Amino acid sequence: MSLKQRIDDDIKQAMREKNQDTLRALRAIKSLILLEETKEGANATISADDELKLLTKAAKQRRDSASIYEQQNRPDLLEKELAEIAVIEKYLPQQLTEEEVKAKLQEIISKVGAKAPSDMGKVMGVAMKELAGQADGKLVQTLVKTLLV
Repeated sequence: MSLKQRIDDDIKQAMREKNQDTLRALRAIKSLILLEETKEGANATISADDELKLLTKAAKQRRDSASIYEQQNRPDLLEKELAEIAVIEKYLPQQLTEEEVKAKLQEIISKVGAKAPSDMGKVMGVAMKELAGQADGKLVQTLVKTLLV
């Protein structure tokens, strides 16, 4: 079942349950999918990789918003963002722990043959492909910097 079909089914379920937070998040995801499918030069359907990128981007946007709302002491808006993040994360692959990311990065560093901080670009390119959707880019970048010192 494609992501779009799963979202449609879950929207119907959220409507039956009158769960407004879930419904709002699912409609936002559906909107992103429809925009991606109908943009100029796009196919009628999007690939699983594109779906993953959309979901990752949506979750990241909400995390950024949540941190801003937390800084500005807006618990009402923060709560909505956190609820939407929880819904979006149900459709994302399981996130790796920091230790698991570090272990994978050490494998990538040895595979690429990186030795110095100047090799960070090589490592990041491979790491972001292999860890797509499984780890936050900022975390990966921070760990690569510490490992290449």
